[in-house]
Amino acid sequence: MRYGICLANIGSYADPRVGVRVAEAADAAGWDGVFIWDHLAFVWDAPAADPWVTLSAIAASTSRVRIGTAVTPLARRRPHVVAHELATLDRLSDGRVIFGAGLGGSPREFGSFGEPTDPKIRAEMLDEGLELMRELWSGAPVTHHGKHYAVEGVTFAPPPVQERIPIWIGGNRPASLRRAARWDGWLADSADPTGMTLSPDDVAQRIEQIGRDDGFDVAVLGQSDRGDPAAYERAGATWWLENVHDMRGTLDDVLELIHGAPRA
Repeated sequence: MRYGICLANIGSYADPRVGVRVAEAADAAGWDGVFIWDHLAFVWDAPAADPWVTLSAIAASTSRVRIGTAVTPLARRRPHVVAHELATLDRLSDGRVIFGAGLGGSPREFGSFGEPTDPKIRAEMLDEGLELMRELWSGAPVTHHGKHYAVEGVTFAPPPVQERIPIWIGGNRPASLRRAARWDGWLADSADPTGMTLSPDDVAQRIEQIGRDDGFDVAVLGQSDRGDPAAYERAGATWWLENVHDMRGTLDDVLELIHGAPRA
């Protein structure tokens, strides 16, 4: 089991300096990863930080933690722009990027800007966008004429440092699990600000549905005061991502948690 922090980009964490401070503490304390939410929280009147700017600052101020989003609703972003951002971030971090992607659970984050809110359309855009990103990262010339995106004879450069940036798919529905099985990992939607929402047995059942045992990652979003990481490891999880947001307490409370748990 590896252990990471999953930072809100909302509330206090809308200040990127707060996220950087937490990430520096996690890097120094021996955690394995720092991930960040990707929400446009201002559509419901809450402040929000841009995850890519915050991750860039984290990449520049840490040396060992893996970094990424958990998760980006790819359908509300242009896949070639995200591919470019991730490749640049991978270079800045010397190959430490993991990309968490999903449908997105807040229709207002789409509809407020005239983006499609129909989950079937967003699923099509997600699947096509992920395939297109992989094509671009290959370094080969790309010509693509799909249902939602088009590329005309583009050779992407420079490529990421990693030969294959890992892509983790978020979500618990059957379609999300089928999608996850085609990529590099599943990011379980297993906690919210109130606590754990999936039990170890729930996670084990979904891992069985995914049907991968070839180095596939399973990341559980959790709270160590309400769930036992070891129980989720026994269920098949390979990562525990400690969910960090304003309901976990003050910044000092969070820094104390990072220094003391779950990797005491």
